[in-house]
Amino acid sequence: MRKIIYTIIGLLGLGLSSCDSFLDTMPDNRAEVDSPDKVKKLLVSAYPYASYILFCEISSDNVDKTGEFNPNGSMFTDQIYHWEDVKESNNEAPKNFWSGCYGAIAAANQALLAIDELGNTPELQGSRAEALLSRAYAHFLLVNVFGQHYSPEHSGTDLGVHYMTAPETTLDPKYDRESVLSNYENIEADLVAALPNAHKTTYDVPKYHFNENAAYAFATRFYLYKGDMEKTIEYATKTLGAMPQSFLRDNKYLATLPQDGTTTAIAFVNPSMKANLLLLTANSRLGLIYGPYTTESRYTHNETISKTETFDINKAPWGAISDSKVYYVRSRTYSGTNLNKVIMPRLPYFFEYSDPVAGVGYYKTVYDGFTADEALLSRAEAYVRTNQFSLAVADINMWLQAYVKDYVPVTQEDIVAWTEGYDYYTPDKPTPIKELNPDFEIDKGGVQEKLLQYVLYLRRFEVLHTGLRWFDIKRYGIKVTRRLVDGGKVAQVLPYVLDKRDNRQAFQLPADVITAGMTPNPR
Repeated sequence: MRKIIYTIIGLLGLGLSSCDSFLDTMPDNRAEVDSPDKVKKLLVSAYPYASYILFCEISSDNVDKTGEFNPNGSMFTDQIYHWEDVKESNNEAPKNFWSGCYGAIAAANQALLAIDELGNTPELQGSRAEALLSRAYAHFLLVNVFGQHYSPEHSGTDLGVHYMTAPETTLDPKYDRESVLSNYENIEADLVAALPNAHKTTYDVPKYHFNENAAYAFATRFYLYKGDMEKTIEYATKTLGAMPQSFLRDNKYLATLPQDGTTTAIAFVNPSMKANLLLLTANSRLGLIYGPYTTESRYTHNETISKTETFDINKAPWGAISDSKVYYVRSRTYSGTNLNKVIMPRLPYFFEYSDPVAGVGYYKTVYDGFTADEALLSRAEAYVRTNQFSLAVADINMWLQAYVKDYVPVTQEDIVAWTEGYDYYTPDKPTPIKELNPDFEIDKGGVQEKLLQYVLYLRRFEVLHTGLRWFDIKRYGIKVTRRLVDGGKVAQVLPYVLDKRDNRQAFQLPADVITAGMTPNPR
């Protein structure tokens, strides 16, 4: 049996400035991957060390510019907020995310090669499934960040990313961009190949790896984004099982914890919480940005958005005034000079000291890759899209029961009446109802759209601060207009608008990737 030497020596065309600098960052560099145990250790590196959360969240409609002369910002967030090509480089930047994803893919591909060299034995099938899932997931993130949303009409020609299926062994490889359609086909192939063996993965803390439920949740989101509603329902049902309520977030328990934000945020991502299906880590200041601090608070989810679109709207379809006291876990409002932010405690703040004496180290956070709650709302959306309205309302009620105190079941008529109580959103007259312009057919103005509006409203609440709202905006062609909020009100509607399939919905590739010869996104 030939030993596999773990060496990743290429990927220059994917934006890494030198072979040595890449090798310096890879765990287990040049280690011999010659046993099933070493394959499992290698797969620890098959998850991105950087996240899409901040740049996707600030790109979405979840933030306004807060305070005309607010000093609590940076050139990086200025560029993101205005949908400009990002020139800054830091842990939160698209460039770091690109490198993190391809680093994860490199580890997954090396693991797959080692598995083949070790004979692809039954003992290795769980690791093979994890490697395929990790490779598929990193490519799924890349194509959805750096490409347009999947569309049967456009995806055959829309630019995707390069799908890496083997370790790179040449010094200066050149890569072409494939189409979004081709990327989705490759992702699906890896996903389908992995799912039958996803239950065979074994780890002491399985929530930090692609376990079976996480794999099904990934399939749920993949097919939701692809537009295959039947498979969305199928895999969401496999994720949730016969008793979905038992998998949803225990908000009643979270409400018993000290309401200091920090305690709740740490508990939110605890592996023991059944709702958490895949937990990921990142070198990131997200715990500061979405915590009780002024860090990057120039662009925030503020009281104006909260009161008109997300938390504190005037009426809700469950028979109670919708304010922060209605939810088990309430939002936190922080206000002061140049500070106006309303947050949910979902992203903990950690600091890892590299030199305790000097007091230096790394900001870190833990975040949910997939949750049972999101899978439930994905199924509800799929039920609405397939006109199975009663099943959709049943899923909505399950979600509400887990989140709302003094819960009263809602009916289809309740939800329709709630939606009809609002006009479509405009920047100066905001409401939670935004005009939908997807590439697929919906019954605009009918019951289907009204139920979709409410599911999207719940999804917005569910995924706030996680970056996933950005992908719902892309999926449904929702227009985003920038505003200046000052003194607790909309002071100015700014001349920055992002509409359906705007080229800027696909983040620009890192500059060094373009310099290396890869085709940039159109602008």
